[in-house]
Amino acid sequence: MTDALSGPQVRRLLSQGELSLFGQIPSASNLTLVCEATLGEQSTRCVYKPVRGETPLWDFPDGTLAGREVAARLIDAALGWDLIPETVLRAEGPPGAELGPGMLQLWIDQPEAPAGREPVEIVPADDVPEGYVPILRAHDDDGSVVALAHATDERLHRLAVLDAVLNNADRKGGHILVDADGRLFGIDHGLTLHTEPKLRTILWGWAGDPANESVRADLAALGERLSPGSDLTGELCELVSEEELAALRRRVAALADGGALPRPPHQRAIPWPPF
Repeated sequence: MTDALSGPQVRRLLSQGELSLFGQIPSASNLTLVCEATLGEQSTRCVYKPVRGETPLWDFPDGTLAGREVAARLIDAALGWDLIPETVLRAEGPPGAELGPGMLQLWIDQPEAPAGREPVEIVPADDVPEGYVPILRAHDDDGSVVALAHATDERLHRLAVLDAVLNNADRKGGHILVDADGRLFGIDHGLTLHTEPKLRTILWGWAGDPANESVRADLAALGERLSPGSDLTGELCELVSEEELAALRRRVAALADGGALPRPPHQRAIPWPPF
């Protein structure tokens, strides 16, 4: 199982393992299949998103979402944060599906009954839990005023910074997972790394503030790894355009130098629905 596998073993399973199809996630906006990757006696569950199943968008080039998901994981791994599950490109999906190349990502098991509060919750507007910040207020079906609020701990702070680095246009509450060990992960990074400002998120609690000191140190190290000719730059050049890579460098440099996290734009600041 995955909890006994090292990072290199997981990457090898995802890259080389034989895939078998389990089912489909019908709520996903793009075709998303649940598979199992098996190599020898090792196996792990994973998610397969074929390029052919991507919904065309007016503002992102067709057929690029799978590559952006892999690029997001490479950037996260270079930071050393491991907030995005291991993600690779595969030339083919499970036998019989005949869907061609796509993204394969490690499946994150979530407990049926969370041990504590969720990272993002809808709560009564007058009873926001300690350690949470409200970012949106609205009326519930019964007319009561509720708030969309998120926790303000270090793990979510890093995820909010990562979203700013990636220029993530789709950080919903449902794209934040917590496994049985309490580890937090972000998923669904196809709408990232655009050259134009696209940040849409439910993690606005740090808007206008600089990242904390340790996060800025990690960003400075990432900036060095993004230098022309580096291995990381070479990998990213296979996944995103030169213009997108240049915009990434600018965002990383600004945040590493103490620049403030972006503030919400006037419109469409929060993905809808937020979960």
